[in-house]
Amino acid sequence: MSFLPLLQAQSQQGEQTMLTVIMFALFIAIFYFFIFRPQNKKQKETQKMIDALKKGDKVVTIGGIHGIVSATKEKTVIVKVDEGVKLEFNRAAIAGVITDQTQSSKSDKKADESKEAKKEEASADSEKAE
Repeated sequence: MSFLPLLQAQSQQGEQTMLTVIMFALFIAIFYFFIFRPQNKKQKETQKMIDALKKGDKVVTIGGIHGIVSATKEKTVIVKVDEGVKLEFNRAAIAGVITDQTQSSKSDKKADESKEAKKEEASADSEKAE
């Protein structure tokens, strides 16, 4: 009969220990899925982009310089900034490659706006004719 309080105390302590282990596992899972995994994924994408650089790509450096890749070396890239101006950068200094999709989407928006303006003008002309 005197052992009953000791057994209850040990079971409560075991539950607290299990709860602590579960909380640590939960924190580790949160850090993994919200911090480490997205960071590693972005780093892999950036490395893939840097490895795929080729002559003729339009790029932006981490310093904000826009240019066209004129030559690639093992660890560096030569970027043509203006006529007769070429700069050599480390591959890691390239922040991104400018794709034609961004430029074409801007031109598509302008084309859509001009089509809408023409439609409005046509409807206004038809109302005047009546």
